[in-house]
Amino acid sequence: MLTHSFRTRREATPGDPAAARGFAPRPQPLFFLPPQHVPCREVLAGPQSSSTMWKWKVSQGRVALCSHLSCLSLLLVLLLCSLPVACHSALRPGRLPRGTNSSVVVGRHVRSYNHLQGDVRRRKLFSFQKFFLRIDKNGKVNGTKSKDDPFSILEIKSVEVGVVAIKGLSSNYYLAINKKGELYGSRDFSPDCKLKERIEENGYNTYASAEWRNKKKAMFVGLMANGKPMRGKKTRRKNTATHFLPIVV
Repeated sequence: MLTHSFRTRREATPGDPAAARGFAPRPQPLFFLPPQHVPCREVLAGPQSSSTMWKWKVSQGRVALCSHLSCLSLLLVLLLCSLPVACHSALRPGRLPRGTNSSVVVGRHVRSYNHLQGDVRRRKLFSFQKFFLRIDKNGKVNGTKSKDDPFSILEIKSVEVGVVAIKGLSSNYYLAINKKGELYGSRDFSPDCKLKERIEENGYNTYASAEWRNKKKAMFVGLMANGKPMRGKKTRRKNTATHFLPIVV
């Protein structure tokens, strides 16, 4: 059988101040633990039966104990699950910051971008027309077939991102393009000496004026089939006369 016990209101005592004022005492809150059915074996009364019947009785307090044990078990499981994650985070090596230029980054090949950092390259510019670009001692620009011409050794220096300055190593003149598109040698560095360097699809480089344009079109360094310099107004990017192959000296 299911049995429950209930508490009644507390009766007023003669010395109770609440009773003296005519108020009934306030009932105390009752707290009940949820009942739990506990099997209890009971022998049935009968002359011809020796079987037993299970009878359910209500016991209080066991539900609370079981719930506390369940909470503790759950907390223990969560604590054990969090330990491998913390250990893995502590053992994992820290990541290197982005933008690093170090070559020790694991799992990634870092390219060298020294040509964007003001380095100096010593090259010969071999044109598609089979000429070496040269700047003589008077600042004249043309092409030569000689491989041993000292005026064909050039110094290419990065001045900005994608912009270079080309200087004759023996003549000390800078390769320059004026507003009219004419090639000449400049003793001092000026805006005419800024050239945009670009690698074309065929592997050759083109050098266009970074300062001047002709009708919104770029003007390039170029050599004609006879080795004479081309006017920048007649040059185009896809014209092979403006294509040069840098050769390491």
